[in-house]
Amino acid sequence: MTPDRRANLNRLLNPRHIAFVGGRDAEVAIKEAERRGYQGDIWAVNPKRDALGGYPCRRRLVDLPEAPDAVFLAVPATAAVETVRELATMGAGGVVCYTAGFREAGAGGAELERQLIEATGQMALIGPNCYGMINYLDRAALWPFAHGGSCPGWGAAIITQSGMLSSDITMAQRSLPFTHMISGGNQSVLTIEDFVDHLADHPAVRAIGIHIEGLRDVRAFETACLKALDRGVPVVALKTGSSKIGASLTVSHTGSLSGADDLHNALFDRCGVIRVKNPSELLETLKFLCVAGAPKGNRVAGFTCSGGGATMLADHAETIGLNFPAFDQAARAELAALLPPIATVSNPLDYTTPIWGQPATTGPVFDRAMGLAEADATLLVQDYPAEGLDESKVYYLNDAKAFTEAARGHGIPAAICATLPENIDAETREMLIAAGVAPMQGIDETLNAIRAATRWSAMRRRIAEAKPAPLLPARPSSALRMIDEAAGKAHLREMGLPVPEGHLVSGNEVVAAAEKLGFPVVLKMIGPRLAHKTEAGAVAVGLTDAVAVQAALDAMRQAVKAYDPEAVTDWFLVEAMVQKPVAELILSIRSDPQFGMALTLGSGGILTELVGDSTTLLLPAGAGEIEVALRRLRAARLLGGYRGSRPVDIPRLAQVIADFSASVEAGSDKIAEVEINPLFVTGDGCMAVDVLLHQWQ
Repeated sequence: MTPDRRANLNRLLNPRHIAFVGGRDAEVAIKEAERRGYQGDIWAVNPKRDALGGYPCRRRLVDLPEAPDAVFLAVPATAAVETVRELATMGAGGVVCYTAGFREAGAGGAELERQLIEATGQMALIGPNCYGMINYLDRAALWPFAHGGSCPGWGAAIITQSGMLSSDITMAQRSLPFTHMISGGNQSVLTIEDFVDHLADHPAVRAIGIHIEGLRDVRAFETACLKALDRGVPVVALKTGSSKIGASLTVSHTGSLSGADDLHNALFDRCGVIRVKNPSELLETLKFLCVAGAPKGNRVAGFTCSGGGATMLADHAETIGLNFPAFDQAARAELAALLPPIATVSNPLDYTTPIWGQPATTGPVFDRAMGLAEADATLLVQDYPAEGLDESKVYYLNDAKAFTEAARGHGIPAAICATLPENIDAETREMLIAAGVAPMQGIDETLNAIRAATRWSAMRRRIAEAKPAPLLPARPSSALRMIDEAAGKAHLREMGLPVPEGHLVSGNEVVAAAEKLGFPVVLKMIGPRLAHKTEAGAVAVGLTDAVAVQAALDAMRQAVKAYDPEAVTDWFLVEAMVQKPVAELILSIRSDPQFGMALTLGSGGILTELVGDSTTLLLPAGAGEIEVALRRLRAARLLGGYRGSRPVDIPRLAQVIADFSASVEAGSDKIAEVEINPLFVTGDGCMAVDVLLHQWQ
């Protein structure tokens, strides 16, 4: 974003005056600006009407008193282009282009969108095909439908690609404090990454929520999110839909093992973005972060006045890896002295109904349990009674106040959570927010939010220490050619990765080559149509003498002929058998046209697609990042020395993989994809047993 456009975005988001251009939709938008409490000048522009929303209409843009800071534009697509061009010439700040009929409408619309972009100049433009923006802080709205939401002077900024979702979020009964709502639509000029970059600088923005269908500029997104991370502003993403992986890479296992979703996950992990699964989780996570803040660690003290509630907390926490640390014997004895005899001391703690609503008793329990648990965050489960049935509400509030004071005394993030989302009324939610306690709705959503917030803190520390280099540039997809395994292994050897000793020979030389290597040996037919040799019957292992080699050669020719007559060749790779490994991994590096180069690691050999155990990193990645990825795999148990086997030196393995990745990066002008499956890993090192390598044509 250029400095001029950044300045114009400020004008658009904080306008002194707004011009509403159009008919019925523009009239509705005027009412929404009034609903939000906008105090600036409102100008209506329509050549056929005398008034719009109670404001007299100017016939032309040139009739306006001055160039408007902001414009809500709701005219047909062809007229929108010329209107935007005129506004740019006048020196307007920015436009919300509500108008549809651009790229989403096909080839003709795509050409109109190109013209719209050109006409915009250095103005800030949201859309087209969007709902627009609401600035809750400064009471400005350019929005075409009734909207809700409130702001205590701080909160979450939300950016969506879906207009309807953004509207739904403003209506949500969850008391999430808002600072901004932006519906980006087609993002023809301003994109999600532009908004993240801009809003991360705003002192009132405590967190940023984004709904992503697809990213326009992955590298700009990384830069913007790292900026937010550095400023302590969490970014929470709801990613829907999928983007295409390079179609030319479908021959490898990796295309199915790690798709676009994994690449997005790798991007989020790289730049400290929290990913959530649904809109409710998005709002609850943002609420916890904005109101309570991110815990420094993973230790939680939980409280309920119900054994069932404590069990539900414990069950889901175990599933997601959130830690409710158990009390030791001395701590249990200390807490037991503060609790009724019927109470069982545990974490989460059911403090039981005999002391419910008695803050002189529950307060010390909350305070001491938080301290003994050395809690980084704390949670109280309370389902408030419905209106008209709330004679007992005072007791809930008594415990809520005692809990709040205890958490404040320990200086840790705190939440009060309703088991069922609707069981905490708006008045109570607002009261808790004012006290700095997050009013959370739903046990699973709450625990997921706390876990996400703790993970964000850990990601922030990790990324600050690692200081990752910027993502590698992406290369557009183009034609590929497969390199045979023998040539591929020669490339690996040049890049410093060990491969088995072997010889590429014709059929009549196979037995002699095997005798020269020494038995046992492996035999493989080599050819351009034999990317996956096992399926074609083009590989035989454990051949212990010349007779076995000749028999395998004959059988292989027949098997491959039956599989694909055109795949049969007279070239064979004879290799020495490699010792049994501690584990078999798959290692793949490929070029994606959107994300650049990506490294995928996972369980290899026959387990590759059977167990789906894999993780993906975007490159460049250092040995430390690769080690963390290796330890995330289920195969990490094997690497650690399963059932008495010799453990693998994982840091050393990670360094080997990092060095190899750097070599592939250096040759990325030629190498499109390299897949090693399996990579044999032993206590002494690793060896590439099979390789599939593609080069750019």
